[in-house]
Amino acid sequence: MAWRDTFGHLARTVESVFPSDKDLDRLFAAKRPLRVKLGLDLTSTTVTIGNEIPLRILGRFQELGHTAVLILGDFTALVGDPSGRDRTRPTLTAEQVRRNGETWLAQIGKVFDVSRAEVRRNSEWLGRLGPEEIVRLAGQLTVAQMLERDSFAKRHAEGSPIHLHEFLYCLFQGYDSVAVRSDVELGGTDQTFNLNIGRVIQKHAGMPSQACVINPLLEGVDGSAKMSKSLGNAIGIDTPPKDMFGLATRVPDAIVGKYFRLATDVADAEIGRHLAGDIWSAKKAMAEAIVARHYGAAAGKAEREEFERVFRAGELPEEMPDAAIDLAAAWTAASLVRAAFGGSGAEARRLVEQGAVTLDGARLEDPLAAVAVRDGQVLRAGKRKFARLRAK
Repeated sequence: MAWRDTFGHLARTVESVFPSDKDLDRLFAAKRPLRVKLGLDLTSTTVTIGNEIPLRILGRFQELGHTAVLILGDFTALVGDPSGRDRTRPTLTAEQVRRNGETWLAQIGKVFDVSRAEVRRNSEWLGRLGPEEIVRLAGQLTVAQMLERDSFAKRHAEGSPIHLHEFLYCLFQGYDSVAVRSDVELGGTDQTFNLNIGRVIQKHAGMPSQACVINPLLEGVDGSAKMSKSLGNAIGIDTPPKDMFGLATRVPDAIVGKYFRLATDVADAEIGRHLAGDIWSAKKAMAEAIVARHYGAAAGKAEREEFERVFRAGELPEEMPDAAIDLAAAWTAASLVRAAFGGSGAEARRLVEQGAVTLDGARLEDPLAAVAVRDGQVLRAGKRKFARLRAK
């Protein structure tokens, strides 16, 4: 049986297999437990629904009886992954990496069974490499081979700096495959070069070269870049249901189908029906499915109903935060918005000038105009921000 037949709808989250599907099929046909590796650098505190794509593939391998090898890249995070970057990535401190890793396993445990996985930190072996071993490792590839990488080639052509440690990152990630004796490695399209370096280093070590299962990258909710917590365009798998639904509805129309395929469990035929109809309705169905995947079908349905009630019918949400303010103070429209919701003064003025701010339903139009406030009034800024004013 071909590997895709055993993966169900998760097969659509695999863009390609290197060298080919047939190589992975041959591994499946061997009827032995495979060692399937996924490495994740601890560069933030949040596991996003983009990170979740290869995690679910890893979980499926585990369900099929194979060994899930999850590598937390505490050492490689200190080096900094150059993947897809047009400049050197800032490196993290050991303390930052430690803090980032504190919540990762708890979050990942919501995606697949971490207790049955082999969880490793690559500082276990990379931290013990001596100068002689690093020199031997570096001797397994040439500068010309490294410059075949698109991002390196572009930077070299532009005269932008490429630091030596960025070459080492690729070698270290490849050495991880030797250390854990991986049969299969998972990663996004931005990791294709690194995954293939692993195959080369395994060959030098006298091991069979791993197959590489590559998933497409999921753009953030702004649609302009890979989903990233640092870019502020990410949906975390721990994001509260209300916020998760709201963020998903911000996705540009052009990639609603991609979000359906990569971030939901909706069947292909149903996705097709949604996309053939009204795109706004499809977007809400997609957002509902993302919430349902993480919090259950009832939560997804409830968030959609609440969203439609509030943002389409213009009603107030059933729950909203209180904003404690000094009712006796002299308030302007802009200063009131900033006190209730935070942010900059420029942003508050812009919201008022755009007509996006109301107080008990009355629009505030002049950011510098004096505003009389009372306890219990509802301040709204934009489509999604509500606060009930309370005496400080």
